[in-house]
Amino acid sequence: MTTPSPQPEQISFYEAVGGHETFVRLVDRFYDGVAEDPELRPMYPEEDLTGAKHRLCTFLEQYWGGPKTYGAERGHPRLRMRHAVFPVSPSARDAWLRHMRDALDTLELAPLHEQTLWDYLDRAAHSMLNTVDGGEAPAAGQTIPDQLS
Repeated sequence: MTTPSPQPEQISFYEAVGGHETFVRLVDRFYDGVAEDPELRPMYPEEDLTGAKHRLCTFLEQYWGGPKTYGAERGHPRLRMRHAVFPVSPSARDAWLRHMRDALDTLELAPLHEQTLWDYLDRAAHSMLNTVDGGEAPAAGQTIPDQLS
């Protein structure tokens, strides 16, 4: 009778790319671009972007296998619903992707990790479209609840 060989330890994508510090670097660099972007900056009502940074960082960390902070603080992501108050047009999507591409490039991840993360970010950005350039958001003027049930 042979003894089964031990299975290699599985690590999450979150761990494989460097964990918390990697996602903080990504998000900080991304929001450096957003802070100066005339189309995107008005979509962030907070005077500083600390809250937005925290939400995006904890969302990405949870999505990629890190801590479950986002869910504990905000519940289910429901990304399309949360973004329905903002006019996510093709030009806004392209600006978002431009800043995210710049941020991702600074991380110098392994090619497979970089492509995996970029594929997700690109698909997510396209899925948030909710209006045409110059159009109004479907839920413009409504508030976004902190916690969704």
